[in-house]
Amino acid sequence: MEFIDTHTHNYDHAFEGCEQEIIRKGTDAGVSVMIQADIDSHERPSMFALVDRNPGVLRPMLGLYPGSVTENWRDEIDAMLPYRDRGIVAVGEIGLDYHSGDHYRREQMEAFRVQLELASEWDLPVNIHLRDATEDFFTILRDCRQLHLRGNLHAFGGSIETYNRLRSCGGDWYVGIGGVVTFKNSSIGKHIAEFPLEAILLETDAPYLAPTPRRGERNDSSNIPVIAAFIAERMGTDLESIARATTHNARQLFSL
Repeated sequence: MEFIDTHTHNYDHAFEGCEQEIIRKGTDAGVSVMIQADIDSHERPSMFALVDRNPGVLRPMLGLYPGSVTENWRDEIDAMLPYRDRGIVAVGEIGLDYHSGDHYRREQMEAFRVQLELASEWDLPVNIHLRDATEDFFTILRDCRQLHLRGNLHAFGGSIETYNRLRSCGGDWYVGIGGVVTFKNSSIGKHIAEFPLEAILLETDAPYLAPTPRRGERNDSSNIPVIAAFIAERMGTDLESIARATTHNARQLFSL
């Protein structure tokens, strides 16, 4: 069986010194591609260096994470541009996050709009981080309907109503399902069977959000089959069907 991890951070300091071991652990578990989420100019060189050492297996995104947005966000956007031709498969992870406060709300919204425009110009999907900013997100997405966007909401933990609202904004949209789906009492875990399988992508967000029974441990791509098995059980289907469908979805969205 083949799987694709559509959102991970193999270059994170948590993997320092064992990056190749962790990548090999993922491929041994059947994960053929691990898509690297970009954060900002500080971490980007390490990400691309690791991608260059693992061609085909690691595929990069390019984007400014909302938690990295400050007054100098335009400089950060400019710093992205030299990487445009480095084989990127999506603009991400981008979006809005007010969980720690909305001091940079205006800057986050502006940076998000600009990156949506870049994704449209470059004909690439977007990988979206959204936390405690739902209404601003949908306002921007509605305003950008003319961009004909496509992409996914990463680390999705919302309802089927939120997903349907996303689809109503136009474009081709997916949800990235990770370890949270396995957590006790998680909403997405209880309701994952309501989602169409053709809308689901698998992800880890490694080194974060390891699935049960490994919750609290360092996460990595080898846990993708654990997530897939949980979804299969909740949907009343087999693991191979989940692997086949989600891998197809990832290849379609990211042109892999």
